[in-house]
Amino acid sequence: MTKAEQTFQRFVLDWYHKSGRHDLPWRQDYDPYKILVSELMLQQTQVARVIPKYNEFIATYPTVQKLAQASLGEVLRLWQGLGYNRRAKFLLACAQILVAENQGQFPDQYEDLLQLPGIGPYTAAAICVFAYNQPLTLIETNVRQVYIHYFFANQALVTDNEILERVKRTLPITDARTWYAAIMDYGTQLKQQHGNNTKKVKGYTKQSKFKGSNREVRSAVIRVLIDTCLTERQLYEALNQYDQSKIQTQLAALLQDRMVIINKGKYQLP
Repeated sequence: MTKAEQTFQRFVLDWYHKSGRHDLPWRQDYDPYKILVSELMLQQTQVARVIPKYNEFIATYPTVQKLAQASLGEVLRLWQGLGYNRRAKFLLACAQILVAENQGQFPDQYEDLLQLPGIGPYTAAAICVFAYNQPLTLIETNVRQVYIHYFFANQALVTDNEILERVKRTLPITDARTWYAAIMDYGTQLKQQHGNNTKKVKGYTKQSKFKGSNREVRSAVIRVLIDTCLTERQLYEALNQYDQSKIQTQLAALLQDRMVIINKGKYQLP
């Protein structure tokens, strides 16, 4: 490590010691199940919205075994307010596979975690880091925010490989868990103070608008079916703010994904 990198490392850890969000509920636990729940909830969702949902979810399903016994409809009902409902489906599928095939035990190796539904490279690495304190390099929005701010401020386009090389060089081998918690918290503060500098990352794509999107229609369908069963005509009436052809298309997609089923001519959650 260079002197600049050593200074950076000390600064981030000192800042975290004084100003970090040490009380976040998922920071209190090494349970890989709870880490997975938090990571899936935090994707594309602000921390303030996740905290009450996380607490409610863990209170209802405190273990992977408890979750595996739930129906998808039950999980989707609890998930409401977070959006991206497919995450709930993946979470339930993970629990069911782990209980059926591995006695409810989570893998502790990155490559094995990647085999589970809905777990990609970042989530697999995050479980290794936060549950097992393994010193893996990982990258996400707040990691990019911090490293660009400190090491690439004057560079027009930054690649993830360039950032990951710096992450690797500055990662404390003995406590990766604390380091990434510090980086993510500090990245949140930097974004509030300076705006989103991750637009400088090569290949950056802006998140698509929710309003009017297929995702909005899918979410709306699930939302109206939370506590009731409806015929197709009743669904169109309940969702009359949307184009009927859009509703038809998203209904078909939800049926194919088994996130909605038809029972006696009515649509309902599974």
